[in-house]
Amino acid sequence: MARIWTHGIWTVKAGHESDFVAAWRELVPLGSSYGSDDPRLLRDREQTNVYRSFGSWRSLEDIESFRGAIAPRVSAMDDLLVSFETFTLDEAYPGD
Repeated sequence: MARIWTHGIWTVKAGHESDFVAAWRELVPLGSSYGSDDPRLLRDREQTNVYRSFGSWRSLEDIESFRGAIAPRVSAMDDLLVSFETFTLDEAYPGD
């Protein structure tokens, strides 16, 4: 069965990159408790204040529960962020 993925694009205010990475890392154990598998945070090489996060999940219910749980934490990160976009994706290959 194909897994469901989440993808986030985080644009961080200049000078707050280290603080953002530390705050994002604090979300990882919570994500694991909701079923996230091996989350990743990647930084853009050309726009070094833009980060992309990826994680796979067992179900939409797990994602919705996690997003509800992290909402206050993401709000607390507002001072670090210019913007944040999130996407829910279906795995197309492999795993169909």
